[in-house]
Amino acid sequence: MSADADAGGRGRQEGGGDGEFSAEEVARGRALYRRVWPLAVGASAATLALTLVLGLTSAGAGLVGAFGHAWAARVAGAAVTLVLLPMLLELPFAARGRVERDRFGLVTQGWGGWAVDRLRGLLISLPLALAALFAVYALAGVTRWWWAWAALGAAAATLLLSFLAPLVFEPLFNRFTPMEAGPLRDALLALAARDGVAVRDVLVADASRRTTALNAYVSGFGRTRRIVAYDTLLATAEPREVELVVAHELGHVVHRDVLRGTVLGAVGAGLGVCVLAAVVSWRPLLDAAGVARFADPRSAWLLAAAAAVGGALAGPFGRALSRRIERRADVHALDLTAAPAEFVAMQRRLTVANVADPYPPRLPHLLLSTHPAPAERIRQARTWRPRAH
Repeated sequence: MSADADAGGRGRQEGGGDGEFSAEEVARGRALYRRVWPLAVGASAATLALTLVLGLTSAGAGLVGAFGHAWAARVAGAAVTLVLLPMLLELPFAARGRVERDRFGLVTQGWGGWAVDRLRGLLISLPLALAALFAVYALAGVTRWWWAWAALGAAAATLLLSFLAPLVFEPLFNRFTPMEAGPLRDALLALAARDGVAVRDVLVADASRRTTALNAYVSGFGRTRRIVAYDTLLATAEPREVELVVAHELGHVVHRDVLRGTVLGAVGAGLGVCVLAAVVSWRPLLDAAGVARFADPRSAWLLAAAAAVGGALAGPFGRALSRRIERRADVHALDLTAAPAEFVAMQRRLTVANVADPYPPRLPHLLLSTHPAPAERIRQARTWRPRAH
């Protein structure tokens, strides 16, 4: 279930003078925000710099070529280095972020569990990278139309992974148990029924093994769709507040945000492959990367560099779209429950418990945030009015 106030309102917000948050709550959220957003930017910048250096010089080709002369060995070497080096580079930033969140009481997981989670992520990413690169370079070696087949494959893989994620990947990181029968479970199922959303079950995720943060979501498609609530949310929030969090998530289903996002992601993946194919076939870039043609697996870091630049340029636009979608889901929750006061209470609880900055700095917020700022969401609830029928 964070856009910012105008310059005139900013002065009131610095001390929580708008009445929504105390000065201590604002200071606490801002202190954590100022510690973690530079780490996020630093990790992204370091990874992009690494990718550009290895992709736009012969260093990347030399690194992949060190795995041997055999085609398969070079593809495997490309996959290993593309996954492992950025992960190792980001590791100090991630570890520091964990330290900072731990200082604010958000971490319940030990370093051993944190390391295991990182290893799980690696064991998921590496086979996917291997499969993708083997497919791309096998196609590039046999047909000039490799990019068309790769684009279709990228689109299909996006659709497949979106479907498999709640069934295969989510259980690798959390344990899910059915919510006990009772008033809250009945209320959540009734809320979904009133929204016309069929759900298979209501599950509880053991998020408390890692964090004290609060959240809930709806995942899956069709018969696999389920409501998932963090155990931390159930232990902390009032039942009506839990309903409002779920109502927001149901808004994404009603507006087909996940389905549309998946379809748009598939289309974007296909189009992205076509653009990348044109970029990595450009002779000056191939010369800079030290390879004669793209079909040589030693060009993998050039491919990664082109993809990284495209992702960095597209990122702010995608996050702006995400914030718009989240605002619409907030309105849906208010329309469905007609409980603006409880919505405000819920947003306050989430903001304080998650140690979020209610009024984040404008530029980092626009570049990094996928959700409206908490203060904006509260203002939207206070100005909400029932729709006339």
